[in-house]
Amino acid sequence: MEECIKDALAQIRPYLQRDGGDVEFVEYTDDHIVKIALQGHCNGCPAATMTIKGVIERLLTETYPEIQGVEAV
Repeated sequence: MEECIKDALAQIRPYLQRDGGDVEFVEYTDDHIVKIALQGHCNGCPAATMTIKGVIERLLTETYPEIQGVEAV
């Protein structure tokens, strides 16, 4: 599952990089939570929560229904 998550994040990465940011996969927990770290301009950005929930979490949960959510660490 981790490789699938990394592949999905790779699809999102170019859009984040256009704005000077990036995303790093950290962990897929036993309770089906994906933990990520936002980097660059995305780290601390006022729209970071919207990016995580509205873009990253939506893509991952639609693609892999077993994923329960995405959290930033």
